[in-house]
This record gives sequence, structure tokens and C-alpha cells, in this order.
Amino acid sequence: MLTIQTLRSNPEYVKQRLAIKNFKELDLIDTIIAKDEERRATKTKVEELQFRMNIVAKEIGALIAQNKNDEASIQKTKTAVLKLEINELTEKLQLLDSEQETLLLSLPNLPHSTVPIGNFANDNVIVKATPYPTLMPGALSHWDLAKKHDLIDFDLGTKVSGAGFPFYKGKGAKLQRALIAMFLDAAIASGYIEYQPPLMVNASSARGTGQLPDKEGQMYHAVADDLYLIPTAEVPLTNIYRDVIIEEKELPIKLTGYSQCFRREAGSYGKEVRGLNRLHQFDKVEIVQITHPEKSYEALDTMVDHVENVLVSLELPYRILRLCGGDMSFAGALTYDFEVYSAAQERWLEVSSLSCFETFQSNRMQMRIRGKDKKNILAHTLNGSALALPRIVAALLENHQDPEGIKIPRSLHSYTGFERI
Repeated sequence: MLTIQTLRSNPEYVKQRLAIKNFKELDLIDTIIAKDEERRATKTKVEELQFRMNIVAKEIGALIAQNKNDEASIQKTKTAVLKLEINELTEKLQLLDSEQETLLLSLPNLPHSTVPIGNFANDNVIVKATPYPTLMPGALSHWDLAKKHDLIDFDLGTKVSGAGFPFYKGKGAKLQRALIAMFLDAAIASGYIEYQPPLMVNASSARGTGQLPDKEGQMYHAVADDLYLIPTAEVPLTNIYRDVIIEEKELPIKLTGYSQCFRREAGSYGKEVRGLNRLHQFDKVEIVQITHPEKSYEALDTMVDHVENVLVSLELPYRILRLCGGDMSFAGALTYDFEVYSAAQERWLEVSSLSCFETFQSNRMQMRIRGKDKKNILAHTLNGSALALPRIVAALLENHQDPEGIKIPRSLHSYTGFERI
């Protein structure tokens, strides 16, 4: 959530930056500022009335001490009127606070100065790309390979749960488990502390990371208990530090966790959802960092390097994109996407998104840093996939196939226990 101070200090700049994200409701900035002016005027009036009531209360005490009870009674009538006015204004102030927060929650984060201008995915900037792979003639798609080698059963998943909930079996299941272990070990080796997070969170947690109110339609909601199935481990991991004051010497905080992730993916259809391309339930290893504001973009670079090293070890062709404003998430300030190339499908598949959120999440969570001067400042938060499994598995099957089956990358041999499918 943007701070009201950011809007007040330079509203035109805020509008310019939000326009880069293709945000259309720029008049909201003026509405919020006007609401804040009314809120501050109301707060000032409450404080003035409280000050007057304190003076009257002292006068009443002095009159009673002098046995001037009739005069004290008159003054008590004044305090009753003041108290009624204070209560009415306090209720108004609480309503204005709530309305202002609701409006602020509807604003996306400001994009970083290096975010490219553009509205669609083809406006993203390619930062780095490896050569395209050369596959054998007649290469199969991953869904055909999964069926041929009895690795994944999509039809059984549809029978038991519905489309987008596949069964992994045999070597397919073991490949999943191997990738999860490898990704966690790589994160731990890079200094991240492993957590096994809960798969359901409350509304406050979802609001803290920006899923609510922006993405409620994409989340599975257990209505009876008002809990949400997580779309990513980012949500529970980052919320560990909600309403926490962090000592500066503890930074950076680096967390990792494996979880199953749940996304409704409403409106998704066509070839992009076939096979493992887009699922309602999938496995992912997440990395999260909490940093000092001066160190966050340095931390983002290390996260990009980390994911790149994992993809290199998997021997997969990849490219790195810096997302344009119109293709960025609601909460992101700067985002890099990793995509792996599927020659069998002749398309790029996103496997990781790494973002710095600056103070957008920490302001919602009241996650603060206490510095050496004992002053509290909002932390910067970052997270990313390291990595999401479905499309990694798809790319592994498609890019490592040969006439004899599917070769397993050397880095996975100790995890799978086999070198070939």
C-alpha cells in the first residue's frame, strides 16, 4: 500500500508513475488527498475539543474545592456537550480512516524508474537469452511424453478433482520430489532459511502481501472459516514478520519454503492451459527477502543470479525479461521473469517471477526496521519462484527427449536415483 505521505508530497508524480502501469483511475489520487484533508481537519477538531474539555475539567475541580457547586454544575453541562461533540467527531474520524485505507488499498504500487514503458507482454525487455535448442525430428509435447512413459495422468485428475489437478505417478512423482529437494537445497546453500508453511491463511495475511483486495477472484476461499488457500508460499512466509519491528542487524532476512499452490485461474482457456502449462494446484519453492531500503535492488540481483544458476544446472534454454509497466503485478515495483523455451510447443513458458515491492507490502503489514538511531522505518520486501515445478517438468521432458526416452540432467541424478526415463 502506498503511504499517504507519498501521495501528498507529489500527487502528479504518483499519477505519472501509475499511468506507466496502465492504471486508469488516476482521479483516485485527488479523491484520497481530499479525504485525507478532511480526516486531518476532523482529527485537529477532536484534539482541540479534548484540550478544551481538559481545561473545563480542571475548572470544575477547582470550583468544587471552593464549594462553588452551582458553578461547577454549569461547567459539567459544558463538558457533556463537549463530550457528545467529541464522540460524534470521533466516529466520523474512524469512518474517514476506514474510507481512506480502502481507497489506498485499491492503488497499485509505483513502478521503479527502470521499468520499461508498455502495455503487453511483447513490450517486455529481454535482458538475456540462451540459444534455442535443437530437438530431434518428431519431438513430442510433454503431455504426449507423460502419457507415453506413464508419468502423469491428466484424465484421472479430471475424474477425481477436475481439470488442472493432475496425478503424478512412478518416475513422474519421483521427478517432482527430486526437483523440490534440489530447489530447496540450492536455496539453503544460498543462505535462505527453510520453512514449511501452512497452506491456508487468514484475510489479514492475504491483504498484507497484496492478494486482497486485488486477486480475491483468483483465490480459493474456505468461506465457513474465512481462510484462503495460498496461491504461493510468499503469503505465509512474508507474513511471519507482519506487525514486527526488526532490528537492523538482523537484515537481510532470507526465507525459503516449498508448498503446494492453489489458483482458480478463472478465464484461462485454449492451448496455454493444456498439460502442465496452467494448473489449479501445483508445487513451487519460493524465496523471500526482507531488506533495508538501501539494499533491496542489490538483493533482487542476487535472486536473479540464484534462479539463473538453477536453470543452468538443469540444462534448460532460458531467457530473462524485465517486465514493462502494463505487464507487471499490482504489488510489484520491479519484476524480472524467467522463461524456458519449449521447442515441442514452440513457445516460451514462464517458470519464475522475481519482484521487489519496496515498502508496498511492509506498509500494509506494519513491518518495520529499528535502526541504530532507534528510529523505525518501513522494510523492503522481495520474493520470487525458485522454482515453480509444472513448466520446469514440461521443459525437462520436452527438451531432454531423445529416441531412447528422456535424459535426466546430471545435477538431478543424486536426487532421482535414475539417469533416464
